[in-house]
Amino acid sequence: MAKWERIAADWREKIHSGELAPEFKLPNEQTLKADYEVSLPVVRQALDALEAEGLVDRRHGRGTFVRAPRQRVRRSPERYQWEKDRARLPESQRRRTGATERDTGLTMQDLEFSAEYRTVPATVELGRLFSVPVGAKMLERVYRTGSRRENAPLSLNTSYMVYDVVAENPALLDAHNEPWPGGTQNQLLSIGIELDRIVDEITARPPGPEEAEALNLPPGVSVLILRKISIDTRDCVVEVSNVVLPGDRTEFVYTTKLARWSE
Repeated sequence: MAKWERIAADWREKIHSGELAPEFKLPNEQTLKADYEVSLPVVRQALDALEAEGLVDRRHGRGTFVRAPRQRVRRSPERYQWEKDRARLPESQRRRTGATERDTGLTMQDLEFSAEYRTVPATVELGRLFSVPVGAKMLERVYRTGSRRENAPLSLNTSYMVYDVVAENPALLDAHNEPWPGGTQNQLLSIGIELDRIVDEITARPPGPEEAEALNLPPGVSVLILRKISIDTRDCVVEVSNVVLPGDRTEFVYTTKLARWSE
């Protein structure tokens, strides 16, 4: 283990164990240098690693402080069947909870939600995915959901649907109807669409400046990009969501059941 890794591991363990409370101030760089008998660059590399993991905040002129734990999101493929099962429940039951609550363990009262709708022309990529001409009218929906205890959303979600398809139910064109009880799958049900499958495409990259600011990301933290493609029982793409998730507090869990070998 490199020297900087040993320093980072020591402080990481203290933070994860709860020994150090949020806003605890770490010793300054010179003290850490003396305590660990290393050079300043080694100390700074260790602090860089802790900051990139979202464990500490380094405040110019003030020092390094333990960061309060951020709300984590744990996504698994089971959420989609869970949403489909709920889509046909009575509205009173659908209003009680949603997929975000399932992924976070929070309640509806813990969350803040916003939605903005607008029409946009289909790009080359959207045209390819939806099998529509470039320039076709699309409904773009921008969602932000976050914990009331935090100053940043859990993700940045931009959804696309073919406008003429959605317009069969005018209520689906009005952002004031959000959050919609039962989510997108119930919205699709209201225009006679049943989903057959959902394809998740996940990549990672550094955040853009606006993404880093919106998600309140520490320096060095990547974002996870989830493209969620919803396909109906006629084998048509009916919704595409591009979800930007903070890499320091998002967990994807995929379990694949394997067939057993015959004797």
